[in-house]
Amino acid sequence: MTKTKSVLVAATLLLAASAALAQQSPMPDDIAWKLAEIGPVIDPAKTAALYAPLQQKEPYAGVKVERDVKYGPAELNRLDIFTPEAASPARPILIFVHGGGCIRGSKRGPNASPFYDNIMLWAAKNDFIGVNIDYRLAPASPWPAAAEDLGLAVQWVAQNIAARGGDPTRVFVMGHSAGAAHVASYVSHPEFFKAKDGGLKGAIMVSGVYEFSAETIGNPEKAYFGSDPSHYAERSAVQGLAASKFPLMIATAELDPPIFGAQFNLLKEATCDGANGCAHALVLPQHSHMSEVYSINTADDRLTSQILDFVKSAK
Repeated sequence: MTKTKSVLVAATLLLAASAALAQQSPMPDDIAWKLAEIGPVIDPAKTAALYAPLQQKEPYAGVKVERDVKYGPAELNRLDIFTPEAASPARPILIFVHGGGCIRGSKRGPNASPFYDNIMLWAAKNDFIGVNIDYRLAPASPWPAAAEDLGLAVQWVAQNIAARGGDPTRVFVMGHSAGAAHVASYVSHPEFFKAKDGGLKGAIMVSGVYEFSAETIGNPEKAYFGSDPSHYAERSAVQGLAASKFPLMIATAELDPPIFGAQFNLLKEATCDGANGCAHALVLPQHSHMSEVYSINTADDRLTSQILDFVKSAK
């Protein structure tokens, strides 16, 4: 076989393999191409435009929604609760912590945005009670305000969720981006616990930064974690997560900016050497930093199916 023919055969096989992978993927082809065009950057607006048409609009059938329930003294200490209307005892709880670089973001976007109601709706469909929290932001509220607020939210759930049909012994917390860093801070620093033994059954961290240094912290994060590198080691989470008794799940996306993949690998390796064994780890093909969560509650269940497996396995 000539070299030219060999190259053509290899190219044909590669195209066939790519086509087969595309057929197997639950991500629509047009979205996959557009995400690839956006590339490994964080672009909430463009990504939201791709996924908003796939999401439900209010009013939401079959779900009871409580908005802006106070869980602490600060103005931003508010949470939304999504409870399936069908009666069922002792449901597990999924608390979601949004991202935003520590200085922005909210549990619900403006103009009736479907994000992050989509995560709550997925939780309710899968017989969870979904709890979506806001928390104090920098620069007005620097470290450790967000971790303290998460402690208050977990305490509120421990004290109040049974009245709504939830099981306070089966609470899982999920954070994305800066929210993942806040979840990591909470889990790795028991001084922030306000509920017994931390009040959690497990923690899910999606595309977060867990070890802080001058190279891993940008200006938005400095507004929260501080600009003095001498504090970064004590405020980092890797060692505390590796020593934690909580089951952990970590995820990153193929099109995440490189720092998130590096942090994923760092934490994965640290947990495998830690007290509780390797974290449940997942790299999401085709997805970007925002699409991995904006796609929740669509036909693309590559993240959520793993969350369900993680919840079932958490002891």
